[in-house]
Amino acid sequence: MSAERVEEVKEAAEAGVATAGGAVETQAAAGLTYYPIAPGVRLNVRSGPATSYPIVKVLPEGTRVPIFCQSPGTSVTGPYGTTNIWDNIADSQFVSDAYVRTGSDGYIAPRCD
Repeated sequence: MSAERVEEVKEAAEAGVATAGGAVETQAAAGLTYYPIAPGVRLNVRSGPATSYPIVKVLPEGTRVPIFCQSPGTSVTGPYGTTNIWDNIADSQFVSDAYVRTGSDGYIAPRCD
């Protein structure tokens, strides 16, 4: 993801787009869709698409995340099933799709390069 794209995400989050509760929201100005993480979950964000990658931060409960691309990786079981899909939410930041309510059991974004 480009630095410009990361800045768009930061600006949208600061504008209150990535807030808690409700269904999937769309930010028209940035053209991004934000997906909620599972209720009551503080979600580990890793530097790559597997549990073997280091944790770079922890998302608080009620966070919504954009998905720029998705990659196969370690299989994880969470509130939304068991999957090996990992969502890229920012540059070198991945979360397991098992904790993100996308409305699909499959890929909803392009595969990461």
